[in-house]
Parts: sequence; C-alpha cells; structure tokens
Amino acid sequence: MRRLFGSVLWAAAAVATAAACSFAAGSSVSVDKKDLAKEISAQLTKQVGRAPESVKCPDDLKGEVGATTRCTLSDGGETYGVGVNVTKVDGTDVKFDLKVDDKPQ
Repeated sequence: MRRLFGSVLWAAAAVATAAACSFAAGSSVSVDKKDLAKEISAQLTKQVGRAPESVKCPDDLKGEVGATTRCTLSDGGETYGVGVNVTKVDGTDVKFDLKVDDKPQ
C-alpha cells in the first residue's frame, strides 16, 4: 500500500509552479542545482503536505525562458523524474514549472 500511496501522492503534484531566487554569475543568471532541489522540495511540500525524502538535480538551471533540466525525486523506495521548465526571468528572479512523472522510474 505504501508504494501505491506514494505514486498517487506525487502524481497529484504533477504540475506545480514555483519561483526561485537565483544568482548572477557574470552576465548570465542561473539557479544553483542545490537551491533548485530545495525549491522543488518546498513547492511539493506545499502541494501535498509533506516533503519527499530527497530531490536531486544534476545541473544548474539556466535563467533563460525555455531552459529545461531533469531532476529526480526519491520517496518510499521509489524514484520519479521531475521536469523543470523556465517560464519567466525577471532580473535574477527565475520562475519555472515542475512536472513530476506519474510513474516511478
């Protein structure tokens, strides 16, 4: 039952909108991969009422509209992919959408 509950829980959070502050490195803006993982966890916590066990992102997220990356969420022995897509950049504020895969990897 735990696995089914986890799948349903994260599938319910399939789409979320998040905003994250970023840092400027020279003339480019990006969100550090650790900060991105923390923001994803925070947004999912708001949506489903608890944080996943872990979220990891392999790369920093470029602060450009349309930039994407793929992170992973681990919870209850299952791992889910999390797609991240930048929707707006205002100075050093990067807004992005999240999509959690509806099935574990």
